[in-house]
Amino acid sequence: MAENFDRNGGDTPQVTLPPIPTNYGPLLKWAGVILGVVLVFALLSFSRGVYTDMLWFDALGFKGVYTKVLTTRIALFFAGAVIFALPAAASFWLGFKYTTGETTLPIPPELAEVLQKAVKWGAVVAVIVLSLIFGSILASHWELFLRFTNSVPFAIEDPVYGRNVGFFMFDLPMMSFFQGWMLGVVIVTLIGTAALQFINFNLRGQKFELTTPVKVQLSVLGAAIMFIVAWGHWIDRWELVLSDQGAIFGAAYTDLNARKPALLILTIVASAAGILMLVNAYFKGLRLLVGAVALWLVLAVLSGAAWPALMQRFTVTPNEFVREEEYIQRNIEFTRRAFALDGITEDFFPAETEVTADLIRRNSQTINNIRLWDDRPLSSVYRQIQIIRPYYDFRNADVDRYSLKGEYRQVLLSAREVAPERLEPESQTWVNRKLTYTHGIGVAMSPATEFTLEGRPEFFAQDIPSDGVLPISLHGPTGEPDLVVANPRIYYGENTVDSVIVNTKTQELDYQTKDELFFTSYSGTGGVGLSSYWRKLAYAWQFGDINILISGEITSESLLQYRRSIHERIETVAPFLVLDEDPYIVATEESLVWMQDAYTISDQYPYSDPTGDPLVSTFNYMRNSVKITVDAYDGTVKFYIWDENDPVVRTYKKIFPDLFEPSGSMPQNLRDHVRYPLDYFTIQAEKYIKYHMREPKNFYNNEDLWATPNEKVGQTEDLRPVEPYYAIMKLPGEEAEEFVLLFPYTPNQRQNLIGWLAARSDGEQYGKIQAFNFPKDRQVDGPEQLEARIDNDQDISAWFTLRCAEGSICIRGNLLVIPIENSVLYVEPVYIQAEGIQFPELKRVILGTANKVVMEDSLALALTALTGDRSFAAAEAASETPGLTPTAPTTPGQPRPEPVDSIQGQIGVVGDAIEGIKIDIALLEEALERLQELTGGE
Repeated sequence: MAENFDRNGGDTPQVTLPPIPTNYGPLLKWAGVILGVVLVFALLSFSRGVYTDMLWFDALGFKGVYTKVLTTRIALFFAGAVIFALPAAASFWLGFKYTTGETTLPIPPELAEVLQKAVKWGAVVAVIVLSLIFGSILASHWELFLRFTNSVPFAIEDPVYGRNVGFFMFDLPMMSFFQGWMLGVVIVTLIGTAALQFINFNLRGQKFELTTPVKVQLSVLGAAIMFIVAWGHWIDRWELVLSDQGAIFGAAYTDLNARKPALLILTIVASAAGILMLVNAYFKGLRLLVGAVALWLVLAVLSGAAWPALMQRFTVTPNEFVREEEYIQRNIEFTRRAFALDGITEDFFPAETEVTADLIRRNSQTINNIRLWDDRPLSSVYRQIQIIRPYYDFRNADVDRYSLKGEYRQVLLSAREVAPERLEPESQTWVNRKLTYTHGIGVAMSPATEFTLEGRPEFFAQDIPSDGVLPISLHGPTGEPDLVVANPRIYYGENTVDSVIVNTKTQELDYQTKDELFFTSYSGTGGVGLSSYWRKLAYAWQFGDINILISGEITSESLLQYRRSIHERIETVAPFLVLDEDPYIVATEESLVWMQDAYTISDQYPYSDPTGDPLVSTFNYMRNSVKITVDAYDGTVKFYIWDENDPVVRTYKKIFPDLFEPSGSMPQNLRDHVRYPLDYFTIQAEKYIKYHMREPKNFYNNEDLWATPNEKVGQTEDLRPVEPYYAIMKLPGEEAEEFVLLFPYTPNQRQNLIGWLAARSDGEQYGKIQAFNFPKDRQVDGPEQLEARIDNDQDISAWFTLRCAEGSICIRGNLLVIPIENSVLYVEPVYIQAEGIQFPELKRVILGTANKVVMEDSLALALTALTGDRSFAAAEAASETPGLTPTAPTTPGQPRPEPVDSIQGQIGVVGDAIEGIKIDIALLEEALERLQELTGGE
C-alpha cells in the first residue's frame, strides 16, 4: 500500500488499495450451498424429532396432547418472530435510509459500495436471527399462554383489588412475561437502530449527528419504551400481593399505603415521559427527552424506594403489630388455604403414661404392623439376597399395605429391575443390551415387622418366579399364595432407562431356574412399531445407532421401547406436573403397576407464604391433584384427577381434555393402594409448624411455634430431623385400624412432644388430616428425649458397647412414635452390619413409654419386658412365622454371606443361643401358669 499527498498543498492521505474483485459469483455460490446444507440439515433434524415424538405419543394414546403443544409452540414462534421482525425491519430500514449518503472517506467508491451492502445485509441477517430468538422465547412459554387462554376461576377473590385469585395465578404471569418480552423487543430494536445509524455515519466519514429524521426515530422508540415501562408499573401494583417486604408475605401496610400509590404515580409519570418524547421529535435539542427520563428516574427513587422506606421505619416499625394485624390475618388465611391446611381438624390427645398388656392386646393389629424395617437397610438386604442374578438391581423399598385373606398388613416391597450395565464387560454387546436383557421380573416383599433369628426379613414374595408368575403369600414361600401376579415382568421402572427393541428374532431372557434358562417374546403393545424403513432410519438417527437400521434381527413386528423411566415417561407427556420423588409399585392379579403422585404448584397465589429453596425455586400453592399409573409391562400411562376442586388441574383438563380421567375410573385393585403422598405431607407438616396458629397476635409473637423433632439415625448416630412415616393404627375415636401417615411435633427450642399430625389414606377417609394436641401441663417425651433415655440406660449402653466394637457397625433405625388409644409407644429397631459389606441384620427392638425403656431380641420379648406379661413371648415362641424363626434357605445360585470370623461373630452365636433359652424359659413359665390354673393354684 502506498500513500500520496495532495500536491495542491493538502495533507489528506490518498489510500491506494488492492483492486476490488467484481466477480463474487463463485464465492456467493459456495456460501449459498453451505448455508443451504445447514438449513436443510436443521430442517430435517427438526422434522425427524417431530416425527419420532409423534410416533411415541401416538403409541401412548396421547397424540392430541403432543399436537396441541406443538401447534401452540409453532403459532407462538411465528407470532413472536413477526412481532419482532416488522418493527425492527421498519426501524432498521428507516435508520439506514436517513443516514446513507455520499462518503468523505478516502476510499474507492467500489469499497464504499461493498461496505454499504455489507451493512445492509448485516441488518437483514440481524433481523432474521433476532426474530428467531424472540420467536423461540415466546414459543418456550406455551404453557403460560395456554393457561391464560383456558383459565378456570378460583372460589375466592383478592381482598385488595377485588379480583379472582385466578387472575393472579393465570393472567398476571402471562401479562408480566409479555410486558418484559415486548420491552426486550423495543430495546433491542432501539439499540440495533442506533448502532446501524452510527455505523452509517462513520462509513460516510462523519460524526454521529442527531438529524431530524434520526431524532424522530429514536424519540418514537424511546416513547415506546416508556409506555411499556408504564404498563410494567401498572402490573407491579397487582404483584404487590406477592410482596416480601413486610412482616409477612403478601401486600402489607407499607405496600398498600406507599408502594401502591407510588407505582400509580410512576405509571402516570412514565406515560407522560413517553408523550414528551413524542413531542420532543418536533423540537430542536434533547431537553424534553432528557427531562422526561430524568423526572421518571428521580420519582422512581423517591416514590419507589425512599417513601416506602421512610414509612416502614417511622410509621410501621414503632407499632408494627397494630399496623400489620390485618395483613397478618390475611397471610394466615391464604397460606392455610394454599397448602390445604384449612381442612385440618384438631383434637385433644391425653397422652396417658401407661402402656398395659390389655392395651397392647386390644390393638394387636397396630402392634403387628409396627414398621421395624426401615427402607434403607431393607434395600441393602434385598441387594444382597434377592438380586439373584447380576443383571438385576433394586432401587429402594417402598411402604404399602395389602389386605390378603382378611389380614391387613403393612409391607415393604421393591421391584427387581433389569440392569444390563452390570453385565460383565465381554457380555456388553448390542444384542445383549438391546434385544436380550430387556426386562426385570417380580418384586421382593416383606412384612414391616417380622424378622428371622438371623436378623433377616421374612418374605411374602421372594426370588425369581420359577414358572413366570409371582406368588404372594402371608405364610412364606411354602404357604398357599394369597395373591398371584400373572405377569410380573418389568419393562418400565425407576431405574429402567436404556432403550430396547422387543419382538425381534432374538428371544428375550425371561427368568432362570437352577438348571435352566427360560426365554420369552414380548406380547404387549408397549413401544413404537419399527414397521417401515423410514421409521428405522429416523430412530437410527435419533439414537445415533446404525444397528437399528441394519440389524437382521429386527422385523416389521418389532417394537422400540424408550423413555422407560417412570419420571421421564410422565414428564414428557405432562411437563407441567411436578412429580413426587418416589413412585411405588403395586402388585395386582394381572400385572405390576407403578403408582406416581403428581402435584400442581404455583408461586403466584396471593398472600401465601412460599416454601422451597430460594436458590432453586419456591412455590406458595400446592395440591396433590393427580394420581398416575404406569403399567410395568406395556408402559400404559393413565392420569387420574384426584382433586376436582383444584382450579389449576381443571385448567389443564380444559387444555388437554383427553389426557385426564376421573378418579372413579381407577380400578379398585389399584385404588386400594392409593396412599397419601410423602412429599406433599412433608410440605404441609412443615407449614403447619407455624400456621397451626390462627390468631394474629400469637402468630406475630411466635407464642406457640412448633418444631420438627430430632432422632438418632444411622451408624454415626447423628441427630437428624424426624421424617414422616406410615403406620397401620386406630385413630382416636375410630373403630378400625387404617393406613395413616404420621408426624410428631415438639415446641420450638424444646424437646418434649406437643402434638402429632395424621393423614389418612384408606377409602372415603382419604386425604383427611387430623391434628392431635398434647396436654401442655405435663411432660410427654419427644424423640430426642427418648433417645437420651436409651443412651442413659446401663443395660442398653453396655450392649451397644459390646456389639458395636471393631468389626461391627450398629445402625439405629427410625424412632417411631406410635399413638395407641390414649397412650404413646416409642419404637426403635437396631441393626448390626459387618464392616466392608452393606448387609445389615435386625438384631434388637427398643420399646419405650413415659416411664420405661427396654431392649430385647424381638418385638414380642420387648413387649413382655415392657408390660411384664409373658404371654407375648410365649405366643411368639409357639408361632411358626413371627419375629424369631429360622431363616429360609438361600436361593440356589445366590452365595450365602460367610459368618464373621471374629470375636463379635462368636458373641453373636452366643447371643443367638441365649435368645433360644429365653424362648424356652417363656414357654416353661407359660406352661407352669396354666398348670397352676388347672390345679386351682395348688
